[in-house]
Amino acid sequence: YIPIRVNANGVMPIIFASSILTFPQMIFSIFWPNATGGFIGWWNKWVGAGSWVYAVVMALLILAFAYFYTMLNFDTDQISRQIQQNGGFIPGIRPGKPTSDYLSKVLNAIIFVGAIGLVVIAVVPFFFNGVYGANVSFGGTSLVIIVSVVLETIKQIESQMLVRNYKGFLN
Repeated sequence: YIPIRVNANGVMPIIFASSILTFPQMIFSIFWPNATGGFIGWWNKWVGAGSWVYAVVMALLILAFAYFYTMLNFDTDQISRQIQQNGGFIPGIRPGKPTSDYLSKVLNAIIFVGAIGLVVIAVVPFFFNGVYGANVSFGGTSLVIIVSVVLETIKQIESQMLVRNYKGFLN
């Protein structure tokens, strides 16, 4: 089995996308804090945080960064070589380049599902703020971080319990 996580990147694509999108507004607020007209006014109205264009561009950037960041961290050629060097294979797939291509295809499908999940998590607060006028005080990113920390804590507790139960065999 090759463990490939659906959301291997965590919240990094959301962080990158929001950083890129909020950078122009930050520059405008530093150098032209009282500007409300002209290009700055247009930007804040149509591309600024809270606009529908912002949500669409954010979704596209999250998708792009999810693929980019995963491709940096998960080298299918290296995994294919390691499988071949260890005498393993994927049933029905030839070793070498076909294995790498197959892993890339599977990885792209998994990344897409994870990226769509991240897009939904990132855009839902904009939806509730815009459509329902609700004041959502937390973002989806916070929920992903909380769930990740809880899952990691549970894994740590389970591993400690396992070590405690097998301590008698080690002595």
